[in-house]
Amino acid sequence: MTPSLPEMAEIWQQTLNWQPTAQQQVQFQHLYELILEGNRQFNLTRITDPQEFWEKHLWDSLRGIAPQGQFIPSLQKNASVIDIGTGGGFPGVPVRIAAPNCKITLMDSTRKKIIFLEKILSELGLTNAETLIGRAEEIGQQSQYRQTYDLALIRAVGPASVCAEYALPLLKQGGLAVVYRGNWTGDETVALENALKQLGGIIESIEKFTTPLSASTRHCLYLRKVATTPAKFPRAAGIPTQKPL
Repeated sequence: MTPSLPEMAEIWQQTLNWQPTAQQQVQFQHLYELILEGNRQFNLTRITDPQEFWEKHLWDSLRGIAPQGQFIPSLQKNASVIDIGTGGGFPGVPVRIAAPNCKITLMDSTRKKIIFLEKILSELGLTNAETLIGRAEEIGQQSQYRQTYDLALIRAVGPASVCAEYALPLLKQGGLAVVYRGNWTGDETVALENALKQLGGIIESIEKFTTPLSASTRHCLYLRKVATTPAKFPRAAGIPTQKPL
């Protein structure tokens, strides 16, 4: 038997001004069970304890889309959202569960993970969700995806300037990129601002917060696209990480 996820209604309410419905709670539990099952094949996450999964995958995913403790307004109005490098489906799948009006695209370059995510979407009954196999550098140059999305989500693995180069070409003008980070420093802010000048973006806000159970420090960067991203971005596969802006 898979253990049950904690409900944490009070923490959801205090931190995000939101609580999952009974159906959303069932979907979160089912997602947890599917991830544990998929983990045997795909090594999706090392986080399997129910409380840790709740905090690091569910709460953390949704905290990113709730700056100042409120969901980003466009999520209530059929926002078009892309989760870049979604991996095991985070933050994209919890966001889609919590914001059923949005349309979400889960993008990853690993075919096996995408096939697994298609199973998750089907099992959870999540319509308005699709998958996309490819690298951000290539997808961002394709006209059917470029400048298409209201919101781009990316859990930062490398420098934030690389995340910005992946995300901004995919956003409509006025769109928002949410970059999920652990630590963050002032020096990184300066480097990111320089990159954003080239990409047509600005830093709208940087939020520092602590997670509710383990009191770990996290940051979310909110990058607003204010001008058209020049056609040369994103650069060819591998270059953004080798030579960050």
